[in-house]
This record gives sequence, C-alpha cells and structure tokens, in this order.
Amino acid sequence: MRWTKAFIPTLKEDPSDAEITSHKLMIRSGMIRKLTGGVYTFLPLGLKVVKKVEAIVREEMNRIGGQETLMPILHPAELWKESGRWDIYGEELLRPIDRQKREYALGPTHEEVVTDLTRKEVRSYRELPLILYQIQTKFRDEIRPRFGVIRAREFMMKDAYSFHEDADSLMKVYADMKEAYSRIFSRCGLNFVIVEADSGAIGGDITHEFTVLAKSGEAEILSCDCGYAASSDRAGTGTEESPSEAERPMTKAHTPGKRSVEEVTLFLGVPSRRLIKTLIVKSQDKICAFLIPGDREMSEAKGRRVLGGMPFEMAAPEEVFKVTGGPMGYSGPVGLRGVRIVADNRVRNMKNIVVGANEEDYHFVDANPGRDFAIGEYADIAVAREGDRCPRCEKKLKSFRGIEVGQIFELGTKYSTSMGAKFLDREGKEKPFIMGCYGIGITRTVAAVIEQSHDSDGIIWPPSLAPYQVLILVVNMNEPEAVNIAESIYEELVGKGFDVLLDDRDERPGNKFKDADLIGIPVRITVGAKTLSEKKVEVRHRRTGAVEMVDRDKLPSVLNKFLSG
Repeated sequence: MRWTKAFIPTLKEDPSDAEITSHKLMIRSGMIRKLTGGVYTFLPLGLKVVKKVEAIVREEMNRIGGQETLMPILHPAELWKESGRWDIYGEELLRPIDRQKREYALGPTHEEVVTDLTRKEVRSYRELPLILYQIQTKFRDEIRPRFGVIRAREFMMKDAYSFHEDADSLMKVYADMKEAYSRIFSRCGLNFVIVEADSGAIGGDITHEFTVLAKSGEAEILSCDCGYAASSDRAGTGTEESPSEAERPMTKAHTPGKRSVEEVTLFLGVPSRRLIKTLIVKSQDKICAFLIPGDREMSEAKGRRVLGGMPFEMAAPEEVFKVTGGPMGYSGPVGLRGVRIVADNRVRNMKNIVVGANEEDYHFVDANPGRDFAIGEYADIAVAREGDRCPRCEKKLKSFRGIEVGQIFELGTKYSTSMGAKFLDREGKEKPFIMGCYGIGITRTVAAVIEQSHDSDGIIWPPSLAPYQVLILVVNMNEPEAVNIAESIYEELVGKGFDVLLDDRDERPGNKFKDADLIGIPVRITVGAKTLSEKKVEVRHRRTGAVEMVDRDKLPSVLNKFLSG
C-alpha cells in the first residue's frame, strides 16, 4: 500500500476527550473515529489490526475443535425471558421494539440464542462435546462508556459455547480453552495473568478472567505469593482476629444530623472500622439488609451471588422507613425484624461497635453481634483490598491494575434447564446439556496491546498484530534515484509476501518520521541521499530504536529474521 493511496488520517495533537493512552493513540494514528458515545468506526489501519487478532483467535479456536458460526445480533425477547435474564441483565440490555410491537434484545452475548439452536438440532450424546464460536459485533448500553474501545457500547467479541454430556467433558474443554486463551494472548504479545473472577449476569460458579497488566486498567487484581489471584470483587477478604477487649454495655448516643460514616465516627471519636453500615437493599420486591464494616465498600458482585445471582438496588427512603421505622442514614440491625440480614464475615469477630438506632439522630454505641442483635447469615460481601489476608495462605494480598480481555465460564445447566435444552444420554434418558461459555474482547485486546506497548512517540506493534510489517520511507520525493530505489524495494518485498506501506508523500522528513513512529510499524526502511552512495538502506527497529545499515540484497533475510523473532 502506498501512503498517498491509503486512508490514514493522523493527528498531531491528542484529542481532548481521550483519557488513556490507547484511546489517544488509536485516534491520533488514524485507527478509529468516534461516531457517538461508546461507538467507533474502525478505519483501514485499525481494521487491519482487528483482523489480525481475529486470525489468531480463529486458529486457536479451530485447533481445539471449535466450529465457527454466525448468530443474529437481534434476539427475540422470549428467549431471554425463558432463561430468566430479561429482568436480571439490567439496563445494559438494549430492548428495541419492532413495528409489530414485538420486543427484542440487541445481543450483548449469545447464550440464549446458541442454547435455542442446540436444543433444536442436537439430540444425542454421540454429537457431544460440541464447541461453537463466532466473532461478531455486540452491544451493551454502558451507563458511562469511556476509555475508547476498552469500555465501548458497540464492540467486536469472540464468544464460544460448549455443550457436554457430563462434568468431566466440560472440565476438559474448559482446560483446553484456558490453554488456547493463553496462547492467543501470548501471540498478541501481551503480559497477562489468569485470575478468579465474578460471573456477573452470565452465570456459573467457576470463572476465570485473563487480565492484561496495565496501570490504566479498570480492574483491580489482588494476588499473593502463593499463586492466588482474583479480581477485587471476587477475592476473599480473609478473616480478622477477635479483639481481646471485654464487651461493654450498649448505650444510645445522640448524633444530631450525622448520617455518613465519616460524620458519625468523627462525632463519636471512633475509627470507621468500629462502625457497621446497614445497607437496606431491594431485589425483586424483597428487602435485604447487608451489614458491612464502616471502612469497607459493598461488593455488588458478591451481594448478587448471595442473592442467587439476582440484581439489587438501594431501597427507596420510604421503603427504608417502612422496614426500620427510621430514616435513611440511621439504619441498624438492633431490633430489625422481618428482613433477611446478611453480615460480612468481618463482622463476626467485631466487638463494641457503632450501629444505627433506626431512629433519627441516634446511634447505638458498644453494640455486639449475637448479644444485642441477631445475624441470620454471614458471607463474604465486602470488596477486597491490598493488605487483606489471602484466603488460601493468610499472607497479605498485593494489588495491581489490569484490563480484562477474556473470560471463561463453567455454566453448568443454568441455561439448558431454564430453556429445556436436553439430549438423550447413553441410557436413552433425557438430560440437560452441561455448558460452558468463553469470551474474548477483540477490539478491547487491540487497545490493551497499545496500553502495554507504546512510548512517548506512539504505538509499538508486535509483528504479529502490526497493520503493516514494514514501512519504507523516502526522505525526499524530489530525488529520482531515491524514489526509484524505494519503489524497487517495495515491489521486491511485496512480491516476497511482506505486508509493506510505502510512504511516498511529498512531506517534510520530520513529519514523515513522526508519523512512522506514531503508527508503530515494527521495521522502518529509510531511503535517503546518504545511503544511496553506499548501496545500503537504513533499517530501524521500532521497539528498540536500533539502526543498522543493510545491503539491499540482504533485506528480505534480515526482515524475515526480525519479524519471526
């Protein structure tokens, strides 16, 4: 491709609305352009990279027996209602209505569609295991799309689904997928970790995320030297030792106008960890009280698991008053009746704590679980953080940031049972399929590579994903000999199968060099006056910055060695 014929609209300045490096560089290098919030057009340079990621994914999916298909993005609402996710998935599920007033979902994922397909077409255990995958556009109506294509509303995804006759078969394919994903992300040049994660609205008890290490990452990962690693909304928070102090009598304290943890603890002169927040939440018209230490945040993912996978929201003020008899900001467990009470595990060993008195302007001081109020159940519902004890070995957890690029799930019979997807087993009996699902964010992976592989001048593509392998740059297009040599090299390399971009623009050399670094092609061949007399060309390696003078006849072998290394 000749630059003068290519559509590569580079920019000199960072876009004002771009927050992280990958977003800035994808726009500046002419890879993407924003259409509307969270929706981007991929320009030719960006699409070439996307296609290279797709090719790697296809190779590895096919290698483990996956078969590619393509399912519709428009899903009948009936399928989502069958699975129970029509109400569970939340507002990220866009629900269009057609001219016949029929409801649909714009697919954020395809468990319902693939389960419907399989229940109609697969009858016997002899057809199992079955692995189907697709690479397709997804849509999730993110409340706040950000970070370019990392948190977009419309994005490209590889989603795979497996169907099995038993758990052993699922475990084997799950392990194969984990290995395939590791190969995919290694081939993309990424430094990643595999962590225990939350399954969210997808479902399933066992799930792992593939997380790319990056300071700009949204995900917080907690890890331990023993090998344990999990996302912060999945990681166990361990336990705390019981304080040795004796229990004191509970008293009621006047706390006028003090509602927040900070206000109450400052007024009473106690640390926030000695206060229990009582969060009154509502899930499918049922009220539940979550009890969390004051210095902790509630994990939505953990709370959802406690509630059987159902979403929840904070109860309205009138609902709080109806349950507790007091206004919001003064809720507490003492005397609370008729609601499910779930306390974080850390509450179990707390003594002499502050809780709301369910009365405006009052809190109880020196309340003690078991003595002054009953707790129906304990669970891990707080967000884990650095310094917590590892749930495996009790050492302290360490924190780092990452970008989730892939996730695999053991679904079990979640969808097959609810949707009546069955097969005949070896004894001729009907059984629900055992399922797994496996996703990779294709466009998100592209951004993650840039987050890990860039410098102050631009992108540094690994050879496996670079939109072009080689860039030939003519310093001065007004030097006929240089132009002829560049054209000759271009034709030779293209003829030998190299993917080459020839910068034949009549631009100042400085601008051409800056653009070359910005778009990040692995190898730059510079043809200029100073090299003509030596019958050599200058070869620069984008990643290292190393420059070498290479005889023209040795160029193909030098390039092959570098690009395959």
